[in-house]
Amino acid sequence: MNLNGANILLVEDNPQDAEMVIRALQKQNLAAKVQVARDGAEALEMIFDSGGDSGGLRENLKVILLDLKLPKISGFEVLEKIKTEALTRSIPVVVLTSSPEESDIKESYRLGANSYVVKPVEYDNFIAAVAQLGSYWLLLNRTGYE
Repeated sequence: MNLNGANILLVEDNPQDAEMVIRALQKQNLAAKVQVARDGAEALEMIFDSGGDSGGLRENLKVILLDLKLPKISGFEVLEKIKTEALTRSIPVVVLTSSPEESDIKESYRLGANSYVVKPVEYDNFIAAVAQLGSYWLLLNRTGYE
């Protein structure tokens, strides 16, 4: 699995939501820069596994789009690991979830999330929101590492 060209790691267990995110990013010509992890364990392996190609993923990531409700390892645990490790704490993490719960929002920011976006239910709004996220984090945001 060659991850070196990826700039976005999408951590999403719902195949329909993952496909909609990729479709929205295609509208911005950014879909080729996406790697998808289907659960929290896979996400951490992709980010932290130094034995494979994943080191290249960590080096090139401009943003992680992270769902909270994940199998194996929760989004909160993934977020906490990313933000407590020196190698990864500067990677922006956008929580992209269906949960509008105030407690989830507060916990995400407490753990170091850079942004919290509730997935719009309506298809066109979902596509527009993700396209805007992709444009901002890949095209407009500056990290100081470019």
